[in-house]
Amino acid sequence: VQLQASGGGLVQPGGSLRLSCAVSGFSNYATGWFRQAPGKEREFVAAISWKGGNIYYGDSVKGRFVISRDNAKNTVYLQMNSLKPEDTAVYYCAADTTLGSYYRADEYGYWGQGTQVTVSS
Repeated sequence: VQLQASGGGLVQPGGSLRLSCAVSGFSNYATGWFRQAPGKEREFVAAISWKGGNIYYGDSVKGRFVISRDNAKNTVYLQMNSLKPEDTAVYYCAADTTLGSYYRADEYGYWGQGTQVTVSS
């Protein structure tokens, strides 16, 4: 199983970015996005079930971020809009087939390498 996160970069406040998480060697998995800023704990951002019927967002990103997936491409996306400096972090995608909670990082057994998002003018 491999997860490859991409799409990070430097963006001005108010701008947008779309992250992608390409998954291989896996099927019927739920996927989550987490982020970690320097000196802070890893934070839940968003998650989506295999068929997309269940979607969850962290309070700090509700109304600004949208998670989606294309199972034909084995890819999960995180569209990030109205970005703020406090969104600056390394963003990780994670996946697993059975989750007790979509919000807990320790429920996910497989992780990508992370992609840096920096929001700054």
